[in-house]
Amino acid sequence: MQSAADRQINEAGGRNGVVVRPLNDAIGREVIGVDLREDLSRETFETIRQAWYDGGVLLIRGQDLNEAAQVRFAARFGELGKVLHQHNGRSSLPGVMYISNIRENGQLIGALPDGEMYFHSDQCYIENPSAATMLYSMEVPSKGGDTLFSNQYAAYDTLPDATKARIEGLTALNVYDYQNAATVRGSEPREGVPSWAHPVARVHPATGRKALYVNRLMTHHVVGLTPEDSDALLNELFAHQEQERFIYRHVWKPGELVIWDNRCTLHARSDFDASERRLMRRTVVVREH
Repeated sequence: MQSAADRQINEAGGRNGVVVRPLNDAIGREVIGVDLREDLSRETFETIRQAWYDGGVLLIRGQDLNEAAQVRFAARFGELGKVLHQHNGRSSLPGVMYISNIRENGQLIGALPDGEMYFHSDQCYIENPSAATMLYSMEVPSKGGDTLFSNQYAAYDTLPDATKARIEGLTALNVYDYQNAATVRGSEPREGVPSWAHPVARVHPATGRKALYVNRLMTHHVVGLTPEDSDALLNELFAHQEQERFIYRHVWKPGELVIWDNRCTLHARSDFDASERRLMRRTVVVREH
């Protein structure tokens, strides 16, 4: 039997020709029936934005996007971040970054080339973290390199009441301090690395819902607790938020755009054969309109 939420999704899609359906029971929506190269109507875009709010992760398959088309669509959401380091001059636009293990003339053409990456939220180590990250697949390995997404609304909602009470008002320090290919953080942050303390559970500014906001890759300690108590609490929260019941695993095919909300989701990457090519194009919305 169709749930009330699914009926509402289908009814909303039926009003403007766009179909929206859940990715799985844990997290996410898929939007069907749009070509992102086109100038989407306001109604169609608002259907897409609402699906993103509702699902935390949004998948749009079967796209053929150049840099300009991806940037144009991303800019409908808000202000785009600028990429400070363009690997090998690959991108012609300041808001575009490539994620790749491909080398040209001996130089990587993108960042984060290979390896597994722990669960994290993009830019949680700055005062105003990015709202959205958009990743477009161009070349993918035959196996692996999947992206896993975890629902942090659900992770917070299912915490024991005692744990919710314990973390109320607590903040945790998040740091950007990687040792190897930006996939594994150092055990102790080096002096001067980017860092910022955010609430352990944050309220999403658009939805008003509370989500866990710690992660295994970048959260170093809970402010005000002893190292032992901080480690114990964080390990408990990490284990809780990474449970399979909260996760959708996306197995990439070329021509897919995935948009995720960094304020209520975590994402991770599975390992893959480094000898196989992987090329993704990323844009980031630093703040919504």
